[in-house]
Order: sequence, then structure tokens, then C-alpha cells
Amino acid sequence: MSRSKFQLKTNENIIAMRRAGLATAAALEAVRLAIRPGVTTLELDSIANKTITDLGGRSNFQLVPGYFHTICTSINDEVVHGIPSSERILKAGDIVSTDAGAEIDGWNGDAAITVVVPGGDATISEHRQKLSDAAENSLWAGIAAFAKATRLNDVGMAVENAVNAAGKYGILEHYVGHGIGRSMHEDPPVFNYRTRDTGPKVKPGLVIAIEPMVTAGSEDTKILADEWTVSTVDGSDAAHWEHTVARHAAGIWVLTEPDGGAARLSKFGIKPVALS
Repeated sequence: MSRSKFQLKTNENIIAMRRAGLATAAALEAVRLAIRPGVTTLELDSIANKTITDLGGRSNFQLVPGYFHTICTSINDEVVHGIPSSERILKAGDIVSTDAGAEIDGWNGDAAITVVVPGGDATISEHRQKLSDAAENSLWAGIAAFAKATRLNDVGMAVENAVNAAGKYGILEHYVGHGIGRSMHEDPPVFNYRTRDTGPKVKPGLVIAIEPMVTAGSEDTKILADEWTVSTVDGSDAAHWEHTVARHAAGIWVLTEPDGGAARLSKFGIKPVALS
């Protein structure tokens, strides 16, 4: 699909997407509260699924051919697409990235968080928390850039600048953000780094999922034997943060954040605007 042909959403579409966004956010919050040493990633998957269905939605991850779970859980050197399992038991100090999505009335939400499991070695946990913070802060820098962007790669530049300012981290290049709407993955691609092509013009109605994937070492990755899990080649830790964000005529709205992004965007001097 040409980048000029992706679908812009109406205000009514964006309002409808907010329901899916809030269900996604609720699922991730339920997972976050359940993360502790001894819990399995399959238990987290069940918690997320119940949360989404209780809110009238369904997991859009389960609509992906060949994938049968509600979330992806990626631990330590796993970056994205980790498959929940009863054999994957969280340990104190693990760094765990959880990606989730919900569909309600045909509209989609998509978001991810990273959590360091409490109780691990203090030094290791501190390094892992700094990695997670670098990825999360770069996400919000990208969202803030989207609020004022004229071209979509303004987002990628802001993400890259924030990651580089945080330390010597890697940014995945082969896995990027995306448009979102009636499908979980739509055009246009949303890069987390500078590209020669500045991308399409940002216009009201553009809804995207911004998702930096950041490593503590090299950005080189491999796909494991399960044919889903993406892991770092050098064994370095990874973090993944994501939000679904709408740009409309009156401003910006983070659809997968309960407050619309108000708290985190305030330091950038940006106030999100909800549609009603």
C-alpha cells in the first residue's frame, strides 16, 4: 500500500477506538499488578484475556494467524513476541516486556509495558530499570513530537534522540511501529530512528502505534526456534514500550493511557485533548 493511501480516521472513529485503547490499558495494568516472582507468563495471559473480555472486547493478538494468546511476554534478552507458557516462571530481577491489544466493535488498541520483577540483585535491577526508563521516556518523546509533527519521521527522530541521550543503547531497526484502526497493523510504518525519507505528512485523523524497542547492547536480533520470539544476538537485555496515539484537528490523544497522556506529556508542554 502506498504511504499516501492509508486511512485517516474521523473524530467518531477515534472516539470508538478509545474503548479498545482503554481495554488494552486495563489488561496491561492488571498484568503489571500481577507480576511477581513465581508467576507464570501463562497466568499473566489469562489475567489479560479476562480483563479484555470483561470489558466487552476480544484479544486482537488471537486474530493473528498462528498465534493463540492474548499477550506477548518477553523476558530479559527477549525483545518482542515472546509466547506465554506455564513453563515460563518469572524470577526476581527479570525484566519483562508485555504487549497486548484489544478489539471492540471492529476497532483496535495496541500497547506495551516493561516491568522489572521486584526482589532481584540490586545492581542488575537498577541497570534493567534504567533500560526500561530509557525506552519509556523515548516513547513519550516520540508522542510529544507527534503532537507537533509535520512529517511522520519527526517521531523517529525524537525517539532516537531520547534513547541516545539516555545512554549507550541499541534501537531495533527491523521492528517498528505502525498505523492502527480497523486492523491492528496498518500503514504507515512508524520508525524509531531517523530515516532518509521523512515519511508522510501528518494530518488530523492519523492514528498510530509508537513502540520503541531498545536493547542494552547491540540492536541485532534473531528469531528463536518457536518462530515467534525475537531475542538479542548478544544476549543483552531489552525493553519495549508502546501506546496507540491519535492526532486530530484539536490536538493529540493517547488512546491507551487512561488520562489521555496528560501526566507524561506535561513536561513537554503538551496537553492532550479528548474528543467527546
